[in-house]
Amino acid sequence: MEELTGREAVIQRLRDVGLRVTGPRLEVLSVLAAGGHLDVEAITATARERLGTLTSQAVYEMLRHFQETGLVAKFDRPGLPAVFEISGPRHQHALCVNCGRVENVTAPAPAPPRGSLPGWETAETELVFKGLCPDCAEGSA
Repeated sequence: MEELTGREAVIQRLRDVGLRVTGPRLEVLSVLAAGGHLDVEAITATARERLGTLTSQAVYEMLRHFQETGLVAKFDRPGLPAVFEISGPRHQHALCVNCGRVENVTAPAPAPPRGSLPGWETAETELVFKGLCPDCAEGSA
């Protein structure tokens, strides 16, 4: 998918997937298009600053629709709220086990070793690099 830059690109992306363009949808998708991996509370707070009112429940609903249409991807963090990002080229993730920070990693996902999953039809593989982000690594040194 092409990069989302500017309000017009966000509007067009919503239309391309058949979603009606509303102020809240436009704002939530714009927040995500600004980059990073954000949880629902961060998305809601940022969008609420611009809209005035917006509930976390409304954001959850929008994110569900965005995921169903392929606009947004979800990354689950064990023990922490999931984060969301604009869908793009396939990539892997790095997860800080201390603060929960998530970064994209451009690396091919490995295939399971031949014969290790008899009878399985593998749909996708996800590789997560776990460790300390630069900020946490610096703080522990």
